[in-house]
Amino acid sequence: MPENKMKFCPWCGNRLKMFEISGKERSICSDARCGYVFWNNPAPVVAAIVEHNGNVILVRSHGWPEGWFGLVTGFLEKGEMPETAVLREVKEETGLDGKVGAYIGMYPFYERNQLIIAYHVLSGGGEILLDSDELEDYREVPIEKVKPWPMGTGAALRDWLRTLGYEREFSKSPRL
Repeated sequence: MPENKMKFCPWCGNRLKMFEISGKERSICSDARCGYVFWNNPAPVVAAIVEHNGNVILVRSHGWPEGWFGLVTGFLEKGEMPETAVLREVKEETGLDGKVGAYIGMYPFYERNQLIIAYHVLSGGGEILLDSDELEDYREVPIEKVKPWPMGTGAALRDWLRTLGYEREFSKSPRL
């Protein structure tokens, strides 16, 4: 999991120190009056298996290795429910309106200290207008050909495919 790289308290500016709380080493403010504790809680992330014209939309973020594609994802914002967030992310990243078809599940992504909340989203049709600030490319892969990958959102895709009767082994990577 990502470590706390901060050296100073974001609330009062005093130096942070390590202290054991709830059986774990945590960064806390050196000023006992402040009370700041860096808990390092996972960030909630929504993921969408976007079904569009009989295909699954896979996207490629800037900086990903060549050929790697994944699900539409994004952070849950303050005051937002996951179902609302996943539809917002689909709209922002692909330009598609959609509706939640089903909740798929929750998946830990320890490498990024995230908790992924995955949904199947049915697009309302239309043209894909990729958000080029966030994404570099996309692919439309027929449902019967899409393969899950062993990390991040790949388990959600595998579980969704199972609901359709497809039993798929993980590919080696999210490379298409």
